[in-house]
Amino acid sequence: MRTIKSHQDFERVFHQGKSFKHPLMRMIVCDSVDEGDSGRVAFVAAKRLGCAVVRNRSKRVLREAARACAFPREGFDVILFATRKTKTSSPDEMQSALRSLCKRAGIDGI
Repeated sequence: MRTIKSHQDFERVFHQGKSFKHPLMRMIVCDSVDEGDSGRVAFVAAKRLGCAVVRNRSKRVLREAARACAFPREGFDVILFATRKTKTSSPDEMQSALRSLCKRAGIDGI
């Protein structure tokens, strides 16, 4: 899974992308810089969610949902943000939430 690593790319997606919200997660989608790029994804859990254990679990759940939904999508850079409800949700709930966000964003392929 290709991830967004540089601060510059993160800022570009954050400022140029379009945001979509669900109670279990938030997603920002932006077109990839390069034509035919396989796309990238980033996972974010803010410190306000709790200690490192809680934040890491939230990111693991987001990563698992992204794998199940065939992320990253070709031609798109995506940032997935954990919310307070992410840490208590099941993987199935996260997958359905991510599919619904993808459908709203117009990047649904599954």
